[in-house]
Amino acid sequence: MTDIKNDSAPAHSDDQALQKVAVVTGATGGMGREIIADLAGDYHVYALGRSAADLPESDSITPVTIDLVAGLDEDMALPELDRVDVLVHAAAQATKYSVEEATPENWRAHMDLNVHAPAEVTRILLPQLRKAEGTVVFINSGAGRHSYGDNVVYAATKHALYALADGLRISEPGIRVSTVAPGPTDTPMLQGLQDYDPSQVIAPAEVARAIRTVVEAGPTTQLTEIQVRPRIELSLRK
Repeated sequence: MTDIKNDSAPAHSDDQALQKVAVVTGATGGMGREIIADLAGDYHVYALGRSAADLPESDSITPVTIDLVAGLDEDMALPELDRVDVLVHAAAQATKYSVEEATPENWRAHMDLNVHAPAEVTRILLPQLRKAEGTVVFINSGAGRHSYGDNVVYAATKHALYALADGLRISEPGIRVSTVAPGPTDTPMLQGLQDYDPSQVIAPAEVARAIRTVVEAGPTTQLTEIQVRPRIELSLRK
C-alpha cells in the first residue's frame, strides 16, 4: 500500500506545478538518496521507498512510502501526477546465489523487485512521461553484461533489465531511455556482498552525476548507456 507521508497537503502546490517532476525508486538506498539530493535542486522529486522513517523530505522532495513488490499483486497506487519529466529506477536487491543454491522463491524475489517492479511503474506512468517527453533511467550494473557463478540470480535480473530498457526505447520513441550501469559502488548493497576499501570503489554521488548528464542531454539526442567504473578496476589492484 502507498502512503504519501505529507498526505494532508495537495499533490501539487502552485510552486510545484511550475517545476519539472522526477520520480525516484529506491529512495532510501545509498544511490537513491544521492540521486534525489542532486535532482531536488531543480525538480520536485517524489521519493519512493518502503521505510517511511528513512525517506528524505524537504520542500522539493515528497516522500512516498510504497512496497513496489506488493504493488505487483494489487493496484500499485503511485502519486497522481500531471507529468513526469524524469523517472529513475534505483530500487534493487542483490543476494549471492549459484544455480545450485537458488530456489524459485529466490528467483522470484529478485525478478519482482529488479525487473517486474520497474516495468510496472513505467507502464503506469507512461501517459505522464509521454506528455513531458520525459527520460527514464534504469540503474543497471556491471553484472548486466557479465555473469558470475556465485551471483547468477542478480546478474540474470540485470541482463533482463537491459532488455526492458532497450524494448521501451524502441516502442516509445517520444521518451528518452537510458541505462546507467555502475561498477562496485560504496552502498549497503555492496557491503552485503563483499569486503572492500571505500576509497577504491565508486562514490554514490558520482552515479548521481552520471544521471544528471543523462537528463541534461540536448533535445536531439539521448544517452542510451553510461558505464560508470572505478578509476582502477578492483581486479587490477595489488
